[in-house]
Amino acid sequence: MTTDKDQSMDDQSPVVVFAAKGIDVTPSKDEGVLKVVKKQGEDGDRPMIGDKVAVHYTGKLINGKKFDSSMERKKPFTFSLGKGQVIKGLDIGVSSMQRGEVCMLLCKPAYAYGSAGCPPKIPPNAMLQFEVELLSFQGEVLTDDGGITRRIKIKGEGYNNPNDGSTVHVHLEGRCEGRLFDSRDVHFVVGESEDMGVPLGVDRAMEKMQKGECCMLYLKPKYGFGKEGRAQYKIGPNSDLVYEVTLNNFQKAKESWELDQKEKLKLSAAAKQKGTQYFKAGRYLQAVVQYQRVVSWLEMEFGVGKEEQQKLQDFLLAAQLNLAMCYLKLREYALVVENCNKVIELDEKNEKALYRRGEARLFRNEFSLAMSDFKLVLQVNPSNRAARGQVSICQRNIREHHEKDKKIYANMFQKFAERDVKAGKGKRRRGEDSGVMNENHQVAIKRRRRSQDHGQDCP
Repeated sequence: MTTDKDQSMDDQSPVVVFAAKGIDVTPSKDEGVLKVVKKQGEDGDRPMIGDKVAVHYTGKLINGKKFDSSMERKKPFTFSLGKGQVIKGLDIGVSSMQRGEVCMLLCKPAYAYGSAGCPPKIPPNAMLQFEVELLSFQGEVLTDDGGITRRIKIKGEGYNNPNDGSTVHVHLEGRCEGRLFDSRDVHFVVGESEDMGVPLGVDRAMEKMQKGECCMLYLKPKYGFGKEGRAQYKIGPNSDLVYEVTLNNFQKAKESWELDQKEKLKLSAAAKQKGTQYFKAGRYLQAVVQYQRVVSWLEMEFGVGKEEQQKLQDFLLAAQLNLAMCYLKLREYALVVENCNKVIELDEKNEKALYRRGEARLFRNEFSLAMSDFKLVLQVNPSNRAARGQVSICQRNIREHHEKDKKIYANMFQKFAERDVKAGKGKRRRGEDSGVMNENHQVAIKRRRRSQDHGQDCP
């Protein structure tokens, strides 16, 4: 990390070097963190709040005594920038760097370990110096599939976030391949942004934001405008989008535990209707959000009377069946099976759940399991022609699968047999060659013996 060119810096007093060349990188300009660049980085972005950064560093006291080094561990150090995972001075210093840059940082005690120090290596009120190389950085990934990435430009206030159902007031700017296609102030209900032409990825990020936050959101097509695109904005199919979003204000919705049962049933009816609306429009992910709301409100509820309990169960089963149908459309077959199983736990003869689970298993090439499900459907409803047709499809697939297996194993055994024949021929040749050699050996021995006998007759 240190070059010959920069070796002279290491030989000088840190205080002298930073006094002569140091740049104050603190937001308040109180000289709490001074920086000297040893090697320029690549032109381009700098890390933002929440980014996952990877660095190599060496930390020393002002007298030059080393107290820590990732270089000696031979493993880069990673942390989330601006989240309090490192001392304040490193958060500020690294945020000023570019990828590939190497710099020296001098951190005053208030930006290091303060009056407490960090015994036994760092005494109280210690000024620290660091040599840091920024290796890489990337935004915070908000979804398991990597479809939404957030990078925070301006940190928000406090720790309060909008929840599902909150009304949010935002300013947004949407870009596709660098072209600005949308710029406006808009308010929407979290979970229903589609109604205002705001893509799902922006909606899903709301629950991570604080008031006053400004962030960049990088959306994959699934969380943007999908395979259809958006003609209104001249966005083609399967386009990546970038949104800059500022959360100006929000009003939180009641949490589930704050709602009584009557409120939950009323909200569930509205969410079910909204989910059906999205499903019919082909907005399957948006429909999933609505049906998941119903499940979250009702799965732990118990009715006072039999009639009320049945009403709750009917809502819950409908939501889980609808989730299964959405996941079928999204080709998330494991989630189809999961939701159908939940329905079958409550109603083991539910025709729709058995059929949809069978479909998911058929798509996963689990032909025997799928056939079992379709046969169970026929036990519940013998006149279900679709299930009968699916049984025939499963049987045909099982036969074809067995035929393929036979061919594979037949070819495999044929190759084994051919290899054994070749191996046998090789052994026979070696045996014949060995026999000839033995015969020649015996003749040579006899000749030597006769020669020796003749030699004994000579004077």
